[in-house]
Amino acid sequence: MNATEAEAALTQELRRIAPDVDVAGIDREADLREQFDIDSMDFLNLVTALNKRFGIPIPDADYPRLGSFAAAVAYLGEQVP
Repeated sequence: MNATEAEAALTQELRRIAPDVDVAGIDREADLREQFDIDSMDFLNLVTALNKRFGIPIPDADYPRLGSFAAAVAYLGEQVP
Protein backbone atom coordinates (compact mmCIF):
# COMPACT_ATOMS: atom_id res chain seq x y z
CA MET A 1 0.00 0.00 0.00
CA ASN A 2 1.34 3.41 -0.87
CA ALA A 3 1.15 6.48 1.37
CA THR A 4 -1.69 8.11 -0.58
CA GLU A 5 -3.90 5.03 -0.20
CA ALA A 6 -3.03 4.73 3.49
CA GLU A 7 -3.82 8.42 4.08
CA ALA A 8 -7.19 8.11 2.33
CA ALA A 9 -8.15 5.01 4.29
CA LEU A 10 -7.05 6.47 7.62
CA THR A 11 -8.92 9.70 6.88
CA GLN A 12 -12.12 7.77 6.12
CA GLU A 13 -11.89 5.74 9.29
CA LEU A 14 -11.11 8.82 11.40
CA ARG A 15 -14.18 10.56 9.98
CA ARG A 16 -16.36 7.60 10.93
CA ILE A 17 -15.12 7.73 14.51
CA ALA A 18 -14.81 11.50 14.86
CA PRO A 19 -17.08 13.08 12.22
CA ASP A 20 -15.97 16.60 13.09
CA VAL A 21 -12.33 15.90 12.22
CA ASP A 22 -10.83 18.64 10.06
CA VAL A 23 -8.54 16.54 7.91
CA ALA A 24 -7.07 19.57 6.18
CA GLY A 25 -5.82 20.88 9.51
CA ILE A 26 -4.23 17.67 10.76
CA ASP A 27 -0.84 18.02 12.38
CA ARG A 28 0.65 14.81 11.03
CA GLU A 29 3.08 14.45 13.93
CA ALA A 30 0.69 15.26 16.78
CA ASP A 31 -0.92 12.59 18.94
CA LEU A 32 -4.22 11.61 17.31
CA ARG A 33 -6.02 11.17 20.61
CA GLU A 34 -5.08 14.61 21.85
CA GLN A 35 -5.52 16.37 18.53
CA PHE A 36 -9.07 15.11 17.98
CA ASP A 37 -10.08 14.48 21.59
CA ILE A 38 -10.41 10.76 20.87
CA ASP A 39 -10.80 8.64 23.98
CA SER A 40 -9.44 5.13 24.47
CA MET A 41 -12.60 3.48 23.14
CA ASP A 42 -12.60 5.63 20.01
CA PHE A 43 -8.94 4.78 19.44
CA LEU A 44 -9.74 1.08 19.87
CA ASN A 45 -12.60 1.50 17.39
CA LEU A 46 -10.17 3.07 14.93
CA VAL A 47 -7.72 0.18 15.31
CA THR A 48 -10.54 -2.34 14.92
CA ALA A 49 -11.83 -0.56 11.81
CA LEU A 50 -8.37 -0.62 10.24
CA ASN A 51 -8.02 -4.29 11.16
CA LYS A 52 -11.32 -5.16 9.48
CA ARG A 53 -10.74 -2.94 6.47
CA PHE A 54 -7.35 -4.41 5.62
CA GLY A 55 -7.59 -7.86 7.22
CA ILE A 56 -4.32 -7.38 9.08
CA PRO A 57 -3.64 -8.21 12.70
CA ILE A 58 -2.79 -5.16 14.79
CA PRO A 59 -1.44 -6.44 18.10
CA ASP A 60 -1.70 -4.34 21.26
CA ALA A 61 2.08 -3.92 21.22
CA ASP A 62 1.75 -2.00 17.92
CA TYR A 63 -0.81 0.55 19.17
CA PRO A 64 1.89 3.12 19.97
CA ARG A 65 2.94 2.94 16.32
CA LEU A 66 -0.49 4.34 15.42
CA GLY A 67 -0.21 7.36 17.70
CA SER A 68 0.04 10.07 15.06
CA PHE A 69 -1.37 10.40 11.57
CA ALA A 70 2.10 10.11 10.00
CA ALA A 71 2.99 7.10 12.15
CA ALA A 72 -0.28 5.34 11.32
CA VAL A 73 0.23 5.94 7.59
CA ALA A 74 3.75 4.51 7.83
CA TYR A 75 2.49 1.52 9.82
CA LEU A 76 -0.22 0.75 7.28
CA GLY A 77 2.30 1.09 4.47
CA GLU A 78 4.47 -1.54 6.13
CA GLN A 79 1.69 -3.95 7.06
CA VAL A 80 -0.71 -3.85 4.12
CA PRO A 81 0.47 -5.48 0.89
